[in-house]
Amino acid sequence: MGGDRALRAAVVGAGPSGFYAAEALLREGFRVDLFDALPTPFGLVRAGVAPDHPKIKAVTRVFDRTAARPGFRFLGGVEVGGEIAVEQLRERYEAVVLAVGAPDDARLGIPGEEADGSSSAGAFVAWYNGHPDAADARFALDAERAVVVGNGNVALDVARMLLLGGDRLARTDVAEHALDALAGATVREVVVLGRRGPAQAAFTTPELAELGRLDGVTVKVDAAQLALDRDSAAAVAADPDREQRIALLRGYAGRRQAGDRTIALRFLRSPTEIVTEGGRVAGVRVAVNTLERVDGGRLAIRDTGARETIDCGLVLRAVGYRGRKLPGVPFDPGRGLIPNRGGRVLDDAGRPLPGAYAAGWCKRGPSGVIGTNKQCAAETVAAIVADRDAGRLPAHAGAAADDAALDVWLSERCPHAIGWEGWTAIDAHERAAGSAAGRPRVKLVRRDRLRLAAGGAVRRDRHHATAEENGA
Repeated sequence: MGGDRALRAAVVGAGPSGFYAAEALLREGFRVDLFDALPTPFGLVRAGVAPDHPKIKAVTRVFDRTAARPGFRFLGGVEVGGEIAVEQLRERYEAVVLAVGAPDDARLGIPGEEADGSSSAGAFVAWYNGHPDAADARFALDAERAVVVGNGNVALDVARMLLLGGDRLARTDVAEHALDALAGATVREVVVLGRRGPAQAAFTTPELAELGRLDGVTVKVDAAQLALDRDSAAAVAADPDREQRIALLRGYAGRRQAGDRTIALRFLRSPTEIVTEGGRVAGVRVAVNTLERVDGGRLAIRDTGARETIDCGLVLRAVGYRGRKLPGVPFDPGRGLIPNRGGRVLDDAGRPLPGAYAAGWCKRGPSGVIGTNKQCAAETVAAIVADRDAGRLPAHAGAAADDAALDVWLSERCPHAIGWEGWTAIDAHERAAGSAAGRPRVKLVRRDRLRLAAGGAVRRDRHHATAEENGA
């Protein structure tokens, strides 16, 4: 197909799944254009990983090597589904891989959720990481107690960030506006609520252990909430990692600590209402749960009818993420995913949509760690390769198959696109500003400032020559 011309793939979303898909496609001989709505690459590695976890961000070195490969091009600041339609990409690329993540936060669906002082953990994370869309967000950091609903790693990240303090944060790449606000925060206690028991908690062992090493922070756990039912005890005994988490929790419950700030981990508690006064958050009313086995053998929570109220001025929900419908792309609103089979996007009749694929959270849901996306992307690219070898990829002819015509079209549709050289200029600017301030980097958080720092290095870069430059 396509004679001697290399097949073209458009990857939408420059987070880990997008980069892993791009790398796998390049290895298979495709030329890859990687689009992202932001002027900066790396997705949640830049905008989601906690600032005090720099080692996790080192994965960007792997992505830098992908960007240096022949046939790769980055087009940042281009909104696919907005200024460029997915259908337009499908008309010009043999394969379009959607790696757009799950940008929307799941909701609690309880009274008071819209009150001033109630927000999503996702918005808070985006704010302190300098996402341009969250730079102007405001949070009730003048509260003395905050409640975080959820007990995954995001919940623990948020709790930790609220209590780290200005001196510790000043050594990270936290956004400047967040550094100033968090340094002046009055929060002294963070209550982290989990609706299930400690054996079912979603946070990882390293994240839980890290709480015990925070200077001046006491980790409180009620020993009575660590009592395990028979099924939970069996699950813990069969899983060394889960057993280690229970041991850490029991250690916290039995430890005397004298920090001036507190993280309280509470289990078997579900919020039923956010209590308000004058339109602002004043507390959270929670149901006390128990676990019981139901039909099918799974453990489920049961509301005992007992209620507790936790006074607080800030509530952050960390109960998961959902995908968002992309114009022109099938979407399963019940699951919050792009319907797919092994990465092949399915139409409303359940048939593969030619040339359309998905990878990452929009494909499988918000689960796993950064490395999980590598295997996920590999599965998707394997489907693309199988379709290529079987002749199932769209066969473009005429202008749609012409590389020079594609470049002209991109120049006309998105003349403002920031190429990889533009990103490296942004990166150098942020690092230089960080060096002057004794920090890893000082992030630019406004799109106009990012474009200014990019220095006009747009669209075409040295890694991706046009057909004309190749002598075609």
